[in-house]
Amino acid sequence: MPATTENSYTARHLSVLEGLEAVRKRPGMYIGSTDSRGLMHCVWEIIDNAVDEALAGHGDRIEVVLHADSSVEVRDQARGIPVDTVEKLGLSGVEVVFTKLHAGGKFGGGSYGSSGGLHGVGASVVNALSSRLDVEVDRGGRTHRMTFRRGEPGTFADSPDGPHPDADFSPFTDTSDLAVVGKVARGRTGTRIRYWADRQIFPKTATFSYDELVTRARQTSFLVPGLTLVIRDERGLPGTPGADGPVEEVFRHDGGTADFVDFLGQDSPVTDTWLLRGSGDFTETIQQLDAQGHLVPAEVTRTCEVDVALRWGIGYETEMRSFVNIIATPKGGTHLTGFEQSLLKVVRKQIEVNARRLKLTGKNGKERIEKDDVVAGLTAVVTVRLPEPQFEGQTKEVLGTAPVRAVVAKVVEKELTAILTSSARAEKAQSGVLLEKVVGEMRARVSARTQKEISRRKNALESSSLPDKLADCRSDDVGSSELFIVEGDSALGTAKAARDSNYQALLPIRGKILNVQKASLSDMLANAECAAIIQVIGAGSGRSFDLEAARYGRIVLMTDADVDGAHIRTLLLTLFFRYMRPLVEDGRVFAAVPPLHRIETLGSGGKPGRSPTPTPRRSSPSTSSASTGPASATRSPSSATRVWARWTPTSSRRRRWTRATARCGA
Repeated sequence: MPATTENSYTARHLSVLEGLEAVRKRPGMYIGSTDSRGLMHCVWEIIDNAVDEALAGHGDRIEVVLHADSSVEVRDQARGIPVDTVEKLGLSGVEVVFTKLHAGGKFGGGSYGSSGGLHGVGASVVNALSSRLDVEVDRGGRTHRMTFRRGEPGTFADSPDGPHPDADFSPFTDTSDLAVVGKVARGRTGTRIRYWADRQIFPKTATFSYDELVTRARQTSFLVPGLTLVIRDERGLPGTPGADGPVEEVFRHDGGTADFVDFLGQDSPVTDTWLLRGSGDFTETIQQLDAQGHLVPAEVTRTCEVDVALRWGIGYETEMRSFVNIIATPKGGTHLTGFEQSLLKVVRKQIEVNARRLKLTGKNGKERIEKDDVVAGLTAVVTVRLPEPQFEGQTKEVLGTAPVRAVVAKVVEKELTAILTSSARAEKAQSGVLLEKVVGEMRARVSARTQKEISRRKNALESSSLPDKLADCRSDDVGSSELFIVEGDSALGTAKAARDSNYQALLPIRGKILNVQKASLSDMLANAECAAIIQVIGAGSGRSFDLEAARYGRIVLMTDADVDGAHIRTLLLTLFFRYMRPLVEDGRVFAAVPPLHRIETLGSGGKPGRSPTPTPRRSSPSTSSASTGPASATRSPSSATRVWARWTPTSSRRRRWTRATARCGA
């Protein structure tokens, strides 16, 4: 490393961003991105401030207007931003809210019991990222007004055509001025904020979405019963509902989260919409300002209010929405974790109690209910309200307050257990249907997993190497090759001595194979003998069987001439008929016809009048097609004269010869 490197980095390279400069330098830190999503996030910040007032019981109407000049205006009828002077700063409350980061009434000052805004940066961030922002406050019988350009307060020289961000701007120099521009009735209060997004920050392709505004307004109206939200679009953009002229939609719902669940659930219900409500306390250590304005640690008790509405439908999709103080948390958090854990725990317990009625005894009882089984067809809205929740970042997509998980879990467990164990006729019937649905989902999941395992096993089976016990032939000609399936290793040894290894292959099996007529596909593939036969033939099984891929032209079943041999032959034919039927239909499966024996005639050296006694050495049976194939015989030439014939012993020797035939493995 060069010696001058240390001196090339000095204090003059350090930058300190004052005020709103940090927001304009790194906007993604505060609004997530500078595309349409970030543009909409700025709107949410202003709307949420108005909703927080409604949650606190101030104001019941909020209007959002998309103007034709690309500006957005949010109006409320709440208390209005304070217009008096903040003593420590010497600035009006309006200027403090819109120009100072981490300033506002949501830091434990008692103005809000629960709110979506926490960090005191929402309004100031929107101001910093706007080419112009106008705010009007009705308070004390007067209308107060202040304007900003990219976060700096001042005045615009507007033309008679109306306000515009490109109008001449004069910033305040010595002191700021909160102008009084009108009078209103003494009891009338409210705030109107109109701003133009700064195109130095946001690209021209970033636009305000009317559909997203409508969705958010509808959602908020469900979460704050009695609140009226009005969305008006005056832009006249092609492809939007307001393309032919201004369009306005009004939202108000008095049923709360229950109405929200009914709106989200589109399938037919299995249960009614159940409300699970309660609250719980927890303690946490926070930093508070003392009388001297210093931060000191203090342990406080928080109350978390839980409001859950849920219902199950006949469908399979899951729709869960979670909120903290009406702020959507699309990525969940501790409140959603507590809900899911408690939901699974309660349903599992009720299924265990009703295991006999649900037929979950024996083998079926070993399967465990999973979360996916419980939430299939579930529509739920989980809402919690608490002071000063901890979010992961300014975008507030994840709740991080750890004690909330236990509070939600406790409320859900208590309320849901009471419903599922209720003796009321309606709830008892619905609980029974719900448990049956969950068990059905579990069985479907297990069945799907089994089929997946079968598919994997089949693929592995069909692509794996041939079994070691196969005595393969040397010829690659499928038309002339034969596969003899013989009974046991003893028969394999006998057949090896008599076969022609050029075109005859041998595969021994160990006794009786699985009865595939009664067994499932997975059991068949798990059977070693069945798997070996499918591997050796090499054409697959079931619907995936490919006759052209078979490695042998004929399959010969060669079993003993006894009852067990006949049984084994029947089981093998069942296997071929069920899973390799094209082989049977093409006349390529044969069964050997016992007993055939080889007789060696050693010469004519015997005494006159006595024919030589035939001696059974090893069997080499002819074969007959399992469908329509003709019988055939195989000759094995030798220096001695060998004759292939059926043995027809006399009656005096029949019993002894039959026993010898069984022992030789014919």
